[in-house]
Amino acid sequence: MSRHSGTREASRLGARLEALNDARELAGGVLPDDALDQVLNVLERASSRRSLSSDHTVVGFFGATGSGKSSLFNAVSGAEIATAAARRPTTSEPLAGVWGADGSEPLLDWLGVSKRHHSAAVPGFADDSTGLILLDLPDFDSTKAANREIVQRMVGLVDVLVWVLDPQKYADAAVHNDFLTPLATHGAVTLVVLNQIDRLPEPDVAPVLESLKAILARDGLGKVQVLGASALAGTGVDKVRAAIRHVVVQRQALSQRLAADVSKASAELAEASGTGEAAGVKAATRSQLADELAVAANVPVVVDAVSRSYRHEAARRTGWPLTRWLVRFRPDPLRRLNLRREGAKSEVNRTSLPPAGAPERARTDAAVREFADAASAGAPGPWRAAIRSAAREGRDQLPDALDQAIAGTELLAGRKSWWWGMFNVIQWLALVTALGGLGWLGVLAGLGYLQLPVPEVPRVEGWPVPTLMIAGGVVLGIVLAVAGKLVAAAAAGLRAAAAGKKLRAAVAAVADRLVVEPVEVEVGRLKSFNTALKSARRD
Repeated sequence: MSRHSGTREASRLGARLEALNDARELAGGVLPDDALDQVLNVLERASSRRSLSSDHTVVGFFGATGSGKSSLFNAVSGAEIATAAARRPTTSEPLAGVWGADGSEPLLDWLGVSKRHHSAAVPGFADDSTGLILLDLPDFDSTKAANREIVQRMVGLVDVLVWVLDPQKYADAAVHNDFLTPLATHGAVTLVVLNQIDRLPEPDVAPVLESLKAILARDGLGKVQVLGASALAGTGVDKVRAAIRHVVVQRQALSQRLAADVSKASAELAEASGTGEAAGVKAATRSQLADELAVAANVPVVVDAVSRSYRHEAARRTGWPLTRWLVRFRPDPLRRLNLRREGAKSEVNRTSLPPAGAPERARTDAAVREFADAASAGAPGPWRAAIRSAAREGRDQLPDALDQAIAGTELLAGRKSWWWGMFNVIQWLALVTALGGLGWLGVLAGLGYLQLPVPEVPRVEGWPVPTLMIAGGVVLGIVLAVAGKLVAAAAAGLRAAAAGKKLRAAVAAVADRLVVEPVEVEVGRLKSFNTALKSARRD
């Protein structure tokens, strides 16, 4: 592989690792900790391995007791390492055969391999320029727990996995269920060797290999290279060496191994999450939530109070002067709700509306639940729960926040209408006219009573002017009072509508802050998670 291709592969792998980490962070608090910890382990292993020698390929030999794994390791490695290995009575700890010592020590330290053999060149296989580390590992079915732990750890660390099976136990469920099937994504860095084929009759070798390939295909490893060999007879050893050398000289094993780890971790994370996107927040459901909360927060009561307060004030200012004073004895509806105050700070304002009872709380809970259900529709189970939980987080704050929002809304209760002054002036003119006519007639009556000359009263169409003044003043006052009520009713409706719009906007702002925005955050988090996971899974 060219240096340019290697750089491109490393860059692509880096992007996938970054995307996987983004997905893990986004899923925090939503997906189970076990699933996230597994992803974190993959990321930490990848980071550590990438910081070590990229010029070395680590190839691990794995096998069960009696499979001839160590014998095959010796046969592949050459005579000198075989001599070193022969002094070990059993494979109880990893042994490394190293071709190309420079830069290998930190990598072997990270692997935890203390027994190292700097091997001589094997013609056609490896020399100091190859950068190869062969590991002979303990048996994966060892009765010693420490040995099994070493194998489990090495399965996650080596660049290339060579599984050494034997004709008697090649179909053993332990190796397939515990190792091969879980590593189905690692086919590109997996080699399977059926050792000890010298124990089979010649006609049975091919059928047994075909049987092994069929089992591997069921494990998801149908494309894995399967070789037959005999460490004792030397049969097939050259093919095993050639297969390992091919992987090593390509210089892709490290990237392929880590890419397979990312694919596996991404698939497991996707399985823990489930698939799907949330429907998200729609304008209709957002509006419905605000409307339901407005009703639960007694906004209709306040709107009605605005209307009645306006009519109350209009009657006090434009009614017939002789009776309008009676209006003062009726309390202003907005003042009764503590909503007609001047100069109060909105952040400490509170209304005198009745506290939310069971029906209002039930309505609020139902509105929040329906909104969350609509927004989370289509989301996978864990994310749907997270979205619903986000919607409920601010539920306890809603009653007080809504009351404060209503109390802080400018209802224009103190604003005067232009027609009040005009009606008031005319009302007083009408009253003065009526009183003037009444006074005129009183003077005339007094003169007559005192037997004094009574001047002639001007007439209009035969009607005395004083009488017309009284009648006209009274009638005008009554007409103005009735007209004022009609105009006030219409104006009150407009002012109530404007107040209702402002109140609903205030309620909607509270709903956005305590319910909608947290839900949008979770919906956006799911979308970002799916995007990151898709990038991480992209091969």
